[in-house]
Amino acid sequence: MRRKAGLVLLALAVFFAALSPLLRWYAFPRLAKVPANQYQDMVLEAKDATLLDYGTMKAEKVSKVTIVQTLKGNVEASERIEESAGRDVVVWDGLSYVVGPDGAMVSRIPERYIFDAHTQEPVHATGEMVDGDPVRRRGIEFKWPFLTEKRDYEYFDAQARVTAPITYEGTRDFRGLEVYYFEQTIPWTKVRFPKTLPVKGLTAEAVAKTGTTRWYTTVRKFWVEPLTGAPVYGEEIHKEELRGGTLLGDRDKVTAFAGHVKMREDYLTHTVDLVKSQRLLVLLMTSYLPWGFLALGVLLAALALCLEARARRRSGPARAAARKPSSVSA
Repeated sequence: MRRKAGLVLLALAVFFAALSPLLRWYAFPRLAKVPANQYQDMVLEAKDATLLDYGTMKAEKVSKVTIVQTLKGNVEASERIEESAGRDVVVWDGLSYVVGPDGAMVSRIPERYIFDAHTQEPVHATGEMVDGDPVRRRGIEFKWPFLTEKRDYEYFDAQARVTAPITYEGTRDFRGLEVYYFEQTIPWTKVRFPKTLPVKGLTAEAVAKTGTTRWYTTVRKFWVEPLTGAPVYGEEIHKEELRGGTLLGDRDKVTAFAGHVKMREDYLTHTVDLVKSQRLLVLLMTSYLPWGFLALGVLLAALALCLEARARRRSGPARAAARKPSSVSA
């Protein structure tokens, strides 16, 4: 019986030892993915900012500018693209909605971001756009890959429609989480006017005819939890200018917006809590379960060997007694 039990334990040991690398290197890359129906929103604020009054065409100091960003998973579009792409695809319909201190709209920029659910690499398909203009992204946007590495990445800037490096600047502690800090600088770049402007009847085409151009620069900062690839916090030192043309009269340029944009505290707390819960799921598949299965396999193998050794010790005297000749009395 001990030998049968030992064989069963040995078979289980082999099973769990084989399951350990399979879970980490085969199952995890296929099971870890961004859900297609995910919805998230975020509110950022730039306090004591500078904002252009389009009525007077003068820059004014304001108490606060608020940016509401939403990302909504488009399941129908993702399923349609998956049929031709042959892989799991996520389609995010995003909206960046900016309002001034009085609640009036400053700008409204929609966006469609299509990417691989596992790797977060862009997937090029019909509908990929920023503010209604077709784009072809390179690099990540919004989210880093699962198991983010300590290296630079390519990050897509939706305002300038360009891809530029975002640099790994070190590992930091952020509210009890170990995070990687990344930073990207977009130098002054000529960009398009939003198609929805705050003045009724004013269009981007009408502004362009005046010869006035829009310029933009930013320093973008992200604190990224590396297991999930989710940014837990973000900031931008953001500046926009209008330059030249008859719209500015005799001025060379005027500030359209300037401010230090930061995530609002209540959304920051919610994001950190959400990432901590998701982090546990990734740890289960990449660390806890693989190492646990490996340890269990070693333990079962040790028990099997112990049972085999005990069985041999007990069977040894029995075999010797069986071979010993019996004495015959005269």
